[in-house]
Amino acid sequence: MKKVADILARKHRELISVAPAHTVLDALKIMSDNNIGSILVLENDRYMGIMTERDYARKVILKGKSSTDTIVGDIMSTDLPRISPASSIEECMQLMSVNNIRYLPVFDGDQLTGIISVNDVIKAVIANQAETISHLQTYIHSQ
Repeated sequence: MKKVADILARKHRELISVAPAHTVLDALKIMSDNNIGSILVLENDRYMGIMTERDYARKVILKGKSSTDTIVGDIMSTDLPRISPASSIEECMQLMSVNNIRYLPVFDGDQLTGIISVNDVIKAVIANQAETISHLQTYIHSQ
């Protein structure tokens, strides 16, 4: 099955990030402008965590806080498992399921190389299944 490197190669996206001192509202605007559901949190190019729409809903909205007064560093997720470009899609599915998360940071050694979402994983699984079906059809028709 495919690897995380295959997902990252297909995404062709730059790393979009905010500093932990940014307001949640600023981060949400950037996420909206880029049509993404999470944003990397970096300080001096160092990975600090990820802020997700779920973080916003549970740690700001449901607690009656203000998006303009709350900073990203106060609500970001910092304890997410890390994966590498060599990690399998199955490993990602397992980590996401067990930890009830939708995003995983990707590291090549100590270097942050990207982020993948549950949607990225689902697309990879569907593509892999379509490829398997095509191979099986070709095999059947060649008999």
